[in-house]
Amino acid sequence: MAIETEIKFRVDDLEGLARRLEEAGFRLETPREFESNVLYDTPDRAMRARTEILRIRHYGGRCVVTHKRLPENGPGEDRHKHRIETETVVADGEVLAEIFESLGLVAVFRYEKWRSEWNDGEGHCVLDETPIGNFAELEGEPAWIDRVAERIGVNPAQYVTLSYGRLFDLWREEQNSSAQDLTFDAVASSGRRG
Repeated sequence: MAIETEIKFRVDDLEGLARRLEEAGFRLETPREFESNVLYDTPDRAMRARTEILRIRHYGGRCVVTHKRLPENGPGEDRHKHRIETETVVADGEVLAEIFESLGLVAVFRYEKWRSEWNDGEGHCVLDETPIGNFAELEGEPAWIDRVAERIGVNPAQYVTLSYGRLFDLWREEQNSSAQDLTFDAVASSGRRG
């Protein structure tokens, strides 16, 4: 089982960050590509209550199923976010969704973004353009994350360990939005309540 360690941070200038990544020795691995994600859970949200996710992701012509959960020993979050991540490429996401639904799981949350991926041979950085703003993620060993963050001008006070689902919840509260999913269409058409 692999433990994923990462941080997110908000990005105001995507081109500026791309330049800083190049200067820090990163190379573009995957150019900007659309990504679509669907989270599945039981109707009573039992997986969410256990801080787990089950996701089907479509990205770069591939479909990947992922399960994430907190580590049994050690922190789920300190300065960095830590999750046990198990994933595999599947041939047909639609068939997998049907299997999940026949087992009693339901699609509970959808989110989208435009993503590009960068790699320096030791870890990677993704740049995500989401309906609620731009974010980057650094994923690798904690010491590597901190070194790279400093090199590209990100202060540890800017680290975010929240999921996109939780960031969306906070955005909905701040914007008084009726959007139920973090998709470009849902956010654009949601309007604000109040």
